[in-house]
Amino acid sequence: MTPDQIIFSRRVQVLAHARTTANITETCRTFGISRTTYYRWADRAGAYGLDALMPKGRREPQMPNATPTWVVDQLLAEAVVRATSGCRPLADWMAERGFAISKTTVQAILVRHGLGTRRQRLAALASLTAARTGIVVPLASEELMGFCHWAPGPGALVALDSFYIGNLKGVGPVYQLTAVDTATRWALVWIVVGTVTAARAATFIDRIAKSWGRLGFPITAVLTDNGPEYIGRAFRDHLVDLRIDHRRIPARSPNYNAVCERFQGTMLQECWRPAFHRRRFNGRRELQAEADAWLVHYNTRRRNHGDFMAGRVPLEVLDSHRRNKAA
Repeated sequence: MTPDQIIFSRRVQVLAHARTTANITETCRTFGISRTTYYRWADRAGAYGLDALMPKGRREPQMPNATPTWVVDQLLAEAVVRATSGCRPLADWMAERGFAISKTTVQAILVRHGLGTRRQRLAALASLTAARTGIVVPLASEELMGFCHWAPGPGALVALDSFYIGNLKGVGPVYQLTAVDTATRWALVWIVVGTVTAARAATFIDRIAKSWGRLGFPITAVLTDNGPEYIGRAFRDHLVDLRIDHRRIPARSPNYNAVCERFQGTMLQECWRPAFHRRRFNGRRELQAEADAWLVHYNTRRRNHGDFMAGRVPLEVLDSHRRNKAA
């Protein structure tokens, strides 16, 4: 029962009590109202019927400093599309489009429209996708935590990890090989269908070295866990050939590879889950194209608000190292 229905029921009871007792003064004393209020209700009901006693809805007052309606509409639309992004990334997105809005204001607007939590935004995205395409996706929630590493410069320590995306219908088991530079947080991703072997990990090292060579920095060390693809002979021998130092974290300690783990959690929430809510993938190339498109946004535009990055993007940190190197 809504508050308006409760008020309407009480007003009807007042009029019914007055008819039963035929004593308006006693009715007003019983319900704690004035005679003026009673006669106002009685006149309204006599002229327009009992339905006229239902409280009238009032629009929210438009305050002079309120966020413009068109900005709220853009924010809500983007919040549903980027369902796994929080208030701070959404505030950054609005700033890129020329409207400065604080993260607290963003969160207040989302809460007011029933999109304050990640689960609510995912539910809205899932409902929209199901209505348009018929694809129904279950909701999930995960958080990854760890501590920060440090490196003196780009390429000095690249964190590697293998991330299981899922067993996709028509594609098979899909893994993501991830490389994140500790000094700049610049990330690279390679999608693999099937088992991740040491040979495939060695191939990924070649792709990383080639990519970083174009950026102007050599790879001197990599950090991995103790998975079979990273302790296999093919991978270790290839690192020796490339003169790359291999550092391994302690067993059963994924937080020692926190830079990579945190990135994979971010990519899961901001890339894969929204993508799987929007469409169906039919092969590795489509998955790689989706990952590459999101990486352009991550490396060049998405602000990282961790303690180390302090609101910078990986490209800014990389350019800063370039300037220092030139100097």
